Amino acid sequence: MNQQQPQAGTQQQSKIQNPKTQISETPQMNDKDYINDILTMEKYMTSSYSTAMNEASHETLYMDIETICTEAQRCQRELFNLMFEKGWYSLEASDAQKLDQSYQQYQGYSNQFPY
Repeated sequence: MNQQQPQAGTQQQSKIQNPKTQISETPQMNDKDYINDILTMEKYMTSSYSTAMNEASHETLYMDIETICTEAQRCQRELFNLMFEKGWYSLEASDAQKLDQSYQQYQGYSNQFPY
């Protein structure tokens, strides 16, 4: 994994990304476009399956949807890993201070829960 680091004194975020696999730049869809399209569809489907599970009134139906949802989530993860491996998907790295601030903020929220 190739990780770019920001230069000292800059405020820019660093990207976590692998070297990009080259693809043809034509108006036709390429491998990256197809995989990104399928990944987007899988994200939508897992969200929809989650809603369906929440609203399923029959236990067997719930279990069937749960199985399908789990399979879709696995497929989504594999597609993400493939795109990340090929350098077609990058992540923004957060600094430790921002992570700690978010943690402290949500830790305070958890004290408000009744359970």
